[in-house]
Amino acid sequence: MFTKINHVRTADAVVDQIEGLILAGILRPGDRLPAERELGGLVDVSRPILRDALKTLEARGLIVSRQGGGTFVADLIGTVFSEPVVALIARHPAAIEDYLDFRRDIEGLAAARAAERATEADKDILARIVEAMAEAYAAGDSVTEARLDVEFHQAIGEAAHNIVLLHTLRACYRLLETGVYFSQQKLFGHPGAREALLAQHRSILAGILAGDAVSARAAAEAHIEFVRHALAEAGRDSARAAVSSLRLTQRIESLPKPRRTRARTQADRNRMPETRS
Repeated sequence: MFTKINHVRTADAVVDQIEGLILAGILRPGDRLPAERELGGLVDVSRPILRDALKTLEARGLIVSRQGGGTFVADLIGTVFSEPVVALIARHPAAIEDYLDFRRDIEGLAAARAAERATEADKDILARIVEAMAEAYAAGDSVTEARLDVEFHQAIGEAAHNIVLLHTLRACYRLLETGVYFSQQKLFGHPGAREALLAQHRSILAGILAGDAVSARAAAEAHIEFVRHALAEAGRDSARAAVSSLRLTQRIESLPKPRRTRARTQADRNRMPETRS
C-alpha cells in the first residue's frame, strides 16, 4: 500500500501519497497508520520529514493522533445531509421514499460502473463478501449479515473506480447508522427478507463478475425496490400490531376471562397416575 518515495524526499511527497490513499478509499476512516519507524521505512524518509508530514495531515483534519494509541485516519465521512436536516427528517420521516429512490438510482449506476471497470482484485473482494454473507445467513447471524450488506455496497462503489461516487455512497450509507431512514434489523427480521436479500446480492455479483453492466444495474435497482416494498410491509405489520395491542389494553377488563375446560381428553386421563383402592 505504502511505497517508497524515489525522488524528492519531502514532507509534501509523503502528504501527497497518504492523501491519495485516503481519497481512493484504500485508507478508510478508523484505519490505523503504521508506527512512525515502520511507516518511515515504508516510504523511505527520515523521522523528522515523516513527522512534518503527519503534522500537516493532522492540521488538515485527515488523521488524528491518540496519546499512546497511535495515529488513525479521521472520520471524514459525514452524511449527505447536515445534522439539523437529519433531525428534521426524523421528526417528519416521509422522506424515506425519496431516500430509497435516490439509492435505487445511485446503486444502479455504481453496479453498472463496477461491471465495466472492476479489476480481478475488486471481483475477489466482492465474491468474498457474498460468501461471508451466505455463511452468516446459514448461522442465523443477522447482525453480521447487516454489516456485510453495507460492506458489499461500499465495495461496489470502490469497484466503480469513481472517487466522487465512492464518497457519495459512503455518506449515503452513513445515514443507515442514524436509524432515521430505516432499521436494517427491522428489514432483516421481515419474513423471507434474509433469503431474498442474499439471492439479490448474488445476482448483483453475477452481473459484475460477467462484466454485464445492464444486468448489474437491473439487479441493483431490483434489490432496492425489494427493500422499499419489504419496509412498507414491515411498517404496516408493525402498525397493525400496535393497534391490536392498544385494543387489547383498552378492553381487557371488559373481555370474558378464558375458562379451562372441565373435560379432559383421553390423553390427559392416560397421563394421570392410577388410584388404587
